[in-house]
Amino acid sequence: MKLLVTGGAGYIGSVVAAQLVEAGHEVVVLDDLSTGHADAVPSGARFVQGSITDASGVLTGVDGVLHFAARSLVGESVDKPGLYWGHNLGGTLALLDAMRAAGVGRIVFSSTAATYGEPERSPILETDPTRPTNPYGASKLAVDTALTAFAGLYGLAAVSLRYFNVGGAYTAPDGRTYRERHTVETHLIPNVLAVALGGRETVSLFGTDYPTPDGTCVRDYVHVADLARAHLLALNACSPGEHRIYNLGSGTGFSVREVLSVCREVTGHPIPAVELDRRPGDPAVLVASSEKIQRDLGWKPEHPTLKEIVTDAWTALQTP
Repeated sequence: MKLLVTGGAGYIGSVVAAQLVEAGHEVVVLDDLSTGHADAVPSGARFVQGSITDASGVLTGVDGVLHFAARSLVGESVDKPGLYWGHNLGGTLALLDAMRAAGVGRIVFSSTAATYGEPERSPILETDPTRPTNPYGASKLAVDTALTAFAGLYGLAAVSLRYFNVGGAYTAPDGRTYRERHTVETHLIPNVLAVALGGRETVSLFGTDYPTPDGTCVRDYVHVADLARAHLLALNACSPGEHRIYNLGSGTGFSVREVLSVCREVTGHPIPAVELDRRPGDPAVLVASSEKIQRDLGWKPEHPTLKEIVTDAWTALQTP
């Protein structure tokens, strides 16, 4: 198939683009490089620098879209909600209209667990209430709502994948490695590993009095290679007139202290930590149930352990 990957110069998008190329698809990457990197685009893909609001020029002959282009910083979304509504929702609506005009009827959307907000239970099911607590999560939920409407009105075939925490790195068969390279890094694992690399002096533990076994927040982590593979399965599962939603996670929760401990083990570095007060809005536990996608599409994590995720991320950071 000929496929358009929006945001394909970013962390997850580039891994998905690489796996699509490996699977024999013709891949076009559309990215404005506001947060992505041109050198992250797989060599077998065609790169077009531009916004998703200008996607009409690259949709000719395209069979499906995998949509990763989004603003994704929770704090920034609170400070600049208009930016998030305009880009995440407005940009996606422009993309969907361009797809309709070009006769492209299939899309896999990179959604988020932030659509659930404060969960009522763990693990979280796709049928649980969606009550996002920030503009980032709300804008992504609005896109999910739009996809349901477009599927019902126009026969769009759509799948939304709601991720929790993604980590690790992916090395393609050609030896090329794809890893996290965010200008503003908010994810725990790369921030902890940055201490071992000498880029930071300490790592911050926000809250040590949560009702969890060791007092720190518990989160679900999934390896980026497993996450990417789910997108390929979702692409084939798209059905006209239907919008499916799946959670993606390992199904296992790891606390902040456990992540810190594994990072110390993998790197051999003491990685000093500073205990701070809780951050407002941080739930004690966020763990996904991935039973639905396992049942429907046969997906399951091939790299489920935290040590594998951290080891791959650490190895990639030391690779020139």
